[in-house]
Amino acid sequence: MTLAPTAKGTVEFGDHRTWYRVTGELPGDRPPLVVLHGGPGSTHDYLLNLAGLSRTGRPVVHYDQLGNGGSTHLRGRGADFWTVDLFLAELDNLLLRLGIADGYVLLGQSWGGVLAAAHAVRRPAGLRGLVIANAPASYPLWLPELDVLRAALPPGVDATLRRHEAAGTTDSAAYTAAMMVFYQRHVCRCKPLPPELMASFMEINGDPTVYHAMNGPSEFHIIGTLRDYSLVDRLPQIDAPTLVISGEHDEVTPAAVRPFHDLVPGAHWEIIEGASHLPHLETPQRFTEVLTQFLDKL
Repeated sequence: MTLAPTAKGTVEFGDHRTWYRVTGELPGDRPPLVVLHGGPGSTHDYLLNLAGLSRTGRPVVHYDQLGNGGSTHLRGRGADFWTVDLFLAELDNLLLRLGIADGYVLLGQSWGGVLAAAHAVRRPAGLRGLVIANAPASYPLWLPELDVLRAALPPGVDATLRRHEAAGTTDSAAYTAAMMVFYQRHVCRCKPLPPELMASFMEINGDPTVYHAMNGPSEFHIIGTLRDYSLVDRLPQIDAPTLVISGEHDEVTPAAVRPFHDLVPGAHWEIIEGASHLPHLETPQRFTEVLTQFLDKL
């Protein structure tokens, strides 16, 4: 059961508002863990079980990035509005307004890991530790890997996907059914899918503005503005203690993750056996063990 929040609300971000929830007391005895969700365009819901880490005396902060969930929705904004720099500015603003900018740990999952690493390369003084979970260091490195995973799907599945992608009918039931074959292998291997994950899926479906602009119509058909984004040349600038996590069957394959391990000084990489893209839901005990060991060393 997810722990109830100690506080929740919104903070001003320019003309907009960012929704957050805190589990535990800020500032707390240990630097808070700030959780960055994926997408872009998902919500915090599927990461809520991480609130349990507050039992160790470390407050946990979840938030919904702009355009999603409880934060301001901006359905009329085009792809040029939704940039990495926008979400970096939103994160900086949140840290300042919650009064934790002088000491915090970031955990970014999927796109959230990309965002967390982009924050870390600037060497912010308050960053005490960095967890990059199931994230690609480079979209150009990752895209060919997705083609390999697609080609290994059961006969006919990838052909169905590509037919609908070419026709622009990715909102069809047939595309969704074929898409879920990939998702059950490489996104979440839990059956049935956890309700907290379904909640985030529903939020994306309710307002796919950010997801479609930056990512695309699915996890493996990335045609949005992130398709050319890479952090590889900047990773050596990260100076915070760093843990990298990925799953054995992850859609983000080792080739796309490896630069984090190889280029971030001192980074430690754990591959979670039996899990895919969401090990915190698929193998929560092992994920928590790996994460707690890292946090306890900070």
